[in-house]
Amino acid sequence: HQSKLDFFCKLGYGKQDICKVLENLGQEALEDDVLKELIRMGSKPQALESQVQPAPLKLVARGSGSIPDVPPWLGEDGSDSSGHLRPIVIDGSNVAMSHGNKEVFSCWGIRLAVDWFRQRGHTYIKVFVPSWRKEPPRQDSPIADQHILEELEKQLILVYTPSRKVKGKRVVCYDDRYIVKVAYEKDGVIVSNDHYRDLQNENPEWKWFIEQRLLMYSFVSNRFMPPDDPLGRHGPTLNNFLSKKPVLPEPKWQPCPYGKKCTYGSKCKFYHPERSHQAHLSVADELR
Repeated sequence: HQSKLDFFCKLGYGKQDICKVLENLGQEALEDDVLKELIRMGSKPQALESQVQPAPLKLVARGSGSIPDVPPWLGEDGSDSSGHLRPIVIDGSNVAMSHGNKEVFSCWGIRLAVDWFRQRGHTYIKVFVPSWRKEPPRQDSPIADQHILEELEKQLILVYTPSRKVKGKRVVCYDDRYIVKVAYEKDGVIVSNDHYRDLQNENPEWKWFIEQRLLMYSFVSNRFMPPDDPLGRHGPTLNNFLSKKPVLPEPKWQPCPYGKKCTYGSKCKFYHPERSHQAHLSVADELR
């Protein structure tokens, strides 16, 4: 009950509306059913700007070793996947075409991405690829290392999205919708360089989720490399971004190069072990 309450509060819905729906549907109600009932009641998500704004800075007493308040993106998140790492949903077409320099559907690029997350310890990894990619490659749509798709399918990692032919024309289901929907339901991370702008305009909940959970990447010499700061320089690190329970790094002080011979006293901005009871920063630095 608490995890569902926190989940829908993050989407901007009021606690009273959420509790009312959970009482009507029961504690075992699925998230999709709760969302449908909230929409039917006319409940609308509130603006999320207040959640994104950084907390105001607080003055701390000199010599205090207290840790600042945890940023809003360091909250505890509930998910269906076991372990402390978030589920991973990979846009297979985007990754393969990116590795193939937008000319060849390179299945090896998908393998590189999957192996990277495996090495980090992620247990839930899903790759979505249109089913027509199982067909023999054509001149207008070349495919490299197609056998990798079969291997990943046997390992229950790769999922083919439906497609069929009607009167000689291929009818393809929108695989991007599968990707965003599964990642949203699992409270995971989307691996793609696509911004899914059409889906953002379609669903306000998906818009917030895509903005906060999209992990972009690059291939450097056949090496899968996501950024160390997925949400920008002021956002979480990559490890915290991929974790359900991010951890704040402990503050590290640089020792003073002069040691006990330092004559700056309390104004010295470096760390002095022999002055542990004194402040490490000057008054101007603390106020700043």
